Order: sequence, then structure tokens, then C-alpha cells
Amino acid sequence: MTRIAILDDYQGVALSAADWSPVTARAELTTFSEHIAAEAELVAVLADFDIIVAMRERTPFPRSLMARLPNLKLLVTTGPGNASIDVRAARELGISVFGTRAPVPPNLEHTWALILACAKRLVEFDRDVRSGAWQQHVALDLAGARLGIVGLGNYGSRVAAIAKAFEMDVVAWSPNLTEDRCEQVGVRWAQKEELLTTSDFVTIHLKLSERSRNTLGKDDLRAMRPSAYLVNTSRGPVVDERALVSALEDGWIAGAALDVFDVEPLPLDHPFRRLPNVILTPHVGYVTERSYQVFFADVVEDIVAHLDGSELRPLPAGR
Repeated sequence: MTRIAILDDYQGVALSAADWSPVTARAELTTFSEHIAAEAELVAVLADFDIIVAMRERTPFPRSLMARLPNLKLLVTTGPGNASIDVRAARELGISVFGTRAPVPPNLEHTWALILACAKRLVEFDRDVRSGAWQQHVALDLAGARLGIVGLGNYGSRVAAIAKAFEMDVVAWSPNLTEDRCEQVGVRWAQKEELLTTSDFVTIHLKLSERSRNTLGKDDLRAMRPSAYLVNTSRGPVVDERALVSALEDGWIAGAALDVFDVEPLPLDHPFRRLPNVILTPHVGYVTERSYQVFFADVVEDIVAHLDGSELRPLPAGR
């Protein structure tokens, strides 16, 4: 019987998020809730599986790993693309790679949860009340504040729409962003320097690539206002993580709210864990009931198509 591994099912909900009955009659399912980081351990655990289901980029699949999985015939990733899978190498090794649809972006909601947590001091107020303190801080107004959006694509444009509803002044920049695009969204285009030096909140919405890596470096973080907050729900390496630690430790910026990191899960000894001016969430911007329902329903369809000898949602080999 075909053996299927479902990786990184942190919440233990993969099998309840969709109807797997079209698969279970033809295959044996095994879920893994604990993240496996070491390649050698992955090889040992996954060697006998024919199909592997990956949740987004939680577990990378480089050529070196796939070449050591001789039984692997299909790799399914949730989402329409996955930068952590070497799709070209997979094809050369005879491994098909399928994806799923992208749900309506819940990341938008999580971005605003983090912006509001910074502005309204929600974490500090919660800690204060639990410890017996009362009204020890003053919250910030969003109306009239400037939001700088780095990346004005699908996510960034939606973030801008809500910012305008809050009566914020919105500016945007990215390496390829045009004034025409900004006009379409109804925000003002700004040079990178202006965005960083004048924004009260900076939020990042760029896809990770070699070009976007370290888009915000040490000099960029130093340019931000000491009263400003940085929000990142995109990908950790878009910001120079070492420089961000310095920015938070030395007060270059007031604080940060982060859902993404260079290494995930975040190491237990990471400096972010001890800094009081950073809000941390465990890469859950896309982790919602509806997203999981879409993801895993499509995974079931992908697997059934494969078992029937067809391809439903193959990923392009260039990814």
C-alpha cells in the first residue's frame, strides 16, 4: 500500500481539516506533529514513504534530501508555490511536486493584529493587569500616523486599504514599485529613505528571494525613527536579523512585532525571546481554520489525482 507522510502537523489537525476517505482506502497515512530539522533524521524517518505532504516552508526539500529518499514519487506542498523546495531537482529525480490553491490571505488580519498590538500596547497592558498594575502606559493613535508599506502586492495593497480606513497616512516602496501602482491602490509612492525616516509603523510584504534578502539592513534600521515599530509577517530573512536584534537592544526603534524568523521554530536561546520590546508569534499568519480546510482539501485532490495517474496542480520547475 502507498505510504503517505504528513509533516509538521503542529496542531494535530491535518486529518480533521478535510475528508481523507478518498485516500485512506488506497494509502496509509502517518502524521508528524514534531518538526524534524536535521537532514539525516529526515532521511531515516521518511525513507519508506511514497508521498510526502509539506506544510508551506516548514521543512525544506533541497536536492540533497530528495536524492536520499528513493521511494518518494510525489511531494505535495500547501500553497501554490514553495521557495524551500527545489522543484527542478525534484523533476530530475523523478519526483512530482504539486501545490494547492491560496486561500483569501488571512495574513492580512494577522498583520493588523500585530500593528494594533504595538500601537495599543496590548501585551504590556495584559502583563500589567495580571501583575496588579493599572494604566502604566499610554497608547498610540493610528489616525494621522504614517504607515510605511514595503511591498504593495496582494498583501500590501490590502493592508493599505485598512490603513486608510483608520485614517492613516500611507506611503509605499519596494525595488520595483511604480508611482502608477501606488496611484491604483490610493497611496503615495516614496523613496526607501523617506519611508523609513518618516513612518511611525513599517510593515513588510515582500516575497523572499535572493534579491529581497536583507532588504532592510543595519543602515535602514538605524534610519528609522526611535519611536517607530517594525512589523514583519512576510519572511524573516527579508530583514537582517542580527541588525534587528541590535536595533531592539540599543533603542534604534521602539519595538517590533514578528511572525517570521530566519530559523523556525525560533531557537530557545534566541535573543528575541528575552527582549521586552518585541512581540513574537510562531509564524501563524496563515494558520486559520479556513486556510487549513482549503489546503488539505486540495492536498487530498492532488494525491487522488496522482494515484489515478494524472497531475492536478503541478508546480513549475523554475520554482
